Amino acid sequence: MDIYTTIDSPLGEILLAGDGTALTRVSFGVTPEVAGRAGWRREPDAFAEAGRQLGEYFAGERTQFDLAVSPRGTAFQERVWAELARLPYGTTISYGALAARVGAPADRIRAVGAAVGANPLLVLLPCHRVVAADGALTGYAGGLERKRALLTIEGVLQPQLWSTL
Repeated sequence: MDIYTTIDSPLGEILLAGDGTALTRVSFGVTPEVAGRAGWRREPDAFAEAGRQLGEYFAGERTQFDLAVSPRGTAFQERVWAELARLPYGTTISYGALAARVGAPADRIRAVGAAVGANPLLVLLPCHRVVAADGALTGYAGGLERKRALLTIEGVLQPQLWSTL
């Protein structure tokens, strides 16, 4: 049986779900898929350590996570996700460079992109650090504004100043 809880963050509600020993899903908001899934139980105090570490990350006090995780995917997806876990805080990588790191041929860059997009552990496995070859921000399951915000927290991007003119 899987359990889940939610925490508040500066970027909105975050869902934390897992089997009680490891996180299997971190996403923005409670999706209907999780809320209605048979056998899932909401436990408000579950994953307190994950909530604490995420709070420190959003406050700019943490650059790495020390949490038990168990993402569930195909062997290829898990290979891509393992490489995401190795991406240093405050850096970015292109989809092509990520494909090369996982040993995928150049014609499999879209498959790497699909694996990045299927990442079940947003923020913890930092898929927000993957950008287009020209540095453009593309695709993020949590939305491009959240991707921009995460990269700003990490110092990759400068905060945007908005004018009322």
